[in-house]
Amino acid sequence: MRQGAPVRSQGPPGHGTIADLSFPGRRASSLPALDVAPASVPEGFRRREPPALPEVAERDLVRHYTALSQQNYGVDTGVYPLGSCSMKYNPKVAEQIAALPGFQRVHPLQPEATVQGTLELLWRLERAICAITGMARATLQPPAGACGELTGLLLMRAHHAERGEQRRKVLIPEAAHGTNPASVRLGGYEAVTVPADDRGLVDVRALERLVDDDVAGLMLTNPNTLGLFEEDIERICAIVHGVGGLVYYDGANLNAILGKARPGDMGFDIVHVNTHKTFATPHGGGGPGAGPVGVVEALVPYLPVPRVERVEPDGPYVLAHDAPRSIGRMHGFHGNVGVLVRAWTYLAAHGADGLPEVAERAVLNANYLAARISAAFPLAYPATRPMHEFVATARGLKAATGVRAADVAKRLIDLGYHPSTVYFPLVVEEALMVEPTETETRETLDALAEAFLQVAEEARRDPERLHEAPLTTPVRRLDEARAARQLVLRWPAGKARRSEVKVT
Repeated sequence: MRQGAPVRSQGPPGHGTIADLSFPGRRASSLPALDVAPASVPEGFRRREPPALPEVAERDLVRHYTALSQQNYGVDTGVYPLGSCSMKYNPKVAEQIAALPGFQRVHPLQPEATVQGTLELLWRLERAICAITGMARATLQPPAGACGELTGLLLMRAHHAERGEQRRKVLIPEAAHGTNPASVRLGGYEAVTVPADDRGLVDVRALERLVDDDVAGLMLTNPNTLGLFEEDIERICAIVHGVGGLVYYDGANLNAILGKARPGDMGFDIVHVNTHKTFATPHGGGGPGAGPVGVVEALVPYLPVPRVERVEPDGPYVLAHDAPRSIGRMHGFHGNVGVLVRAWTYLAAHGADGLPEVAERAVLNANYLAARISAAFPLAYPATRPMHEFVATARGLKAATGVRAADVAKRLIDLGYHPSTVYFPLVVEEALMVEPTETETRETLDALAEAFLQVAEEARRDPERLHEAPLTTPVRRLDEARAARQLVLRWPAGKARRSEVKVT
């Protein structure tokens, strides 16, 4: 397709938006006769003109939105190999449990005696998280992983402040998740980058040069953002502890070690868990989420309130607020309880003996897929075996054909697959970050591998085709820079009924 050619916007064949189906006088609903006295809208609040709403028949309305829904791609329709995101399948049993009236219809202001079942679930979930991570206690309040990061940093700040210390710096590996430096700044600290060595792991010698009495702590995940296990993790923790700092575990990659290793045993003091990544609660769409945070015994007094406690071994569950050293609330009420119910269901369904298999299959699937596509997309750090995810590179393909990682991703869409993460971590040129998760079968992995290899072959035969991909979607390749600078958030009245976009 020639550059700059107009493409019809997303929607059923023949039109772009619901406005295209509008015809005066058509209706998809009828209102019952008024059975109360009519009341007029005060003059100051009346519209001068009727709202420009589409007038459509019920048949057209249903077909339009059904067709749009069928163009969505999700974890229920195909593999979602977004590296760093752990887009695993969400078991439907968890949805069923969360929909039980006893969980779905509770109100956070109900008396404690009427919500004992929910409080017990939260109490048990906290203890399960602590058993998995090696922490002493945990808070379930944070509504997302990023909020869990902020919670951990505020706990870190409270710990140092009680000792009369005003430390300013938090160390972060150069391949860290993007939310880490943002959370550090939001927590009032300065982010200091720790470089990687030639293995893709933390450069321990560089770390030793960076630590001093002004370091509040270190944030990292293990395996790291490249999917590689930090082999020197105990030494890394000892170095930070040696200057009085704390070590924070970003739980983004906990899926790789679930039931196999615990951050607490490695030396971490604070751990956050992304329930959407590790425990398969719904992922994407901006929330709601959950990012529980666990801590070692010394940090328990600073945890948010209220905390679910049990009065005695066989007594009732209560919400305890008496914690004078607490950092306070991190979320209204008790966190996103519906998401936490799903997390508990996932854990209960697997059991302690089933969780290690989750990690085993995640690591096996990632390594199998990495081996299948390595001839076309080699690992960025081949000397170190990846775990649950891997970072390959299209650097060689770009040098030989001009086809970049973005082109590969766009062409995968044409072939029916959601693409992997691209250009992250930033330390890898033309990065392709792939995480198949443990929930995909070998047949799915083989098909995805063949799609990757097909794209590489097409790049050698017809690179221009890949520069124009995707070729079969309702909306073709967009000018991303223009979209960011000229953001349109609503349908502009008076414009052409069929929207047009241009490929770059």
